[in-house]
Amino acid sequence: MLTLPRIVDRPAVTYVALKADVTLPFDGQIPAILKRLFSHIENNKLKEGGPIFFKHNVINMPDIEMEFGVPVDQAVAPFEDFTSGILPAGRYAEITYFGPYENLIMVNGVLIGWACQAGLIFDSGHKDGGEWFANRLEIYHNGPDEEPDPQKLQTTVTIKLRDEGCH
Repeated sequence: MLTLPRIVDRPAVTYVALKADVTLPFDGQIPAILKRLFSHIENNKLKEGGPIFFKHNVINMPDIEMEFGVPVDQAVAPFEDFTSGILPAGRYAEITYFGPYENLIMVNGVLIGWACQAGLIFDSGHKDGGEWFANRLEIYHNGPDEEPDPQKLQTTVTIKLRDEGCH
């Protein structure tokens, strides 16, 4: 099930993330990535401030430069392949999906198609042979550990819109 696409205002959010270049499908890598991420959060005595997200920085299908992150109470210094910073505030095109993760490519396509039809312009550009995004997230409100029924998994896809030029 999908919600209707919408435009929302999102506040700036401090986060920490593990940066990785991945190739679809990368499902098998996620447990190890999240284990490292949560160890880093614990080692830095950070307080989680929201659900896990996957930030798509540069997409050149099937390759994606990503950050696997969590909102936290304070930024920390970069360390190895970890980064920390602020997700930008602004207007976002967004849709929420209830169902299995294998449909998230389709969900992204629905949001992008809706935004194009609405004349919205993403805060993005071309970089390294792919498309760079100021902030494009898949936010995982729950996961298989707490919700075993794949039809009840809740994921929000949200993409920052340009500050100027939006209709």
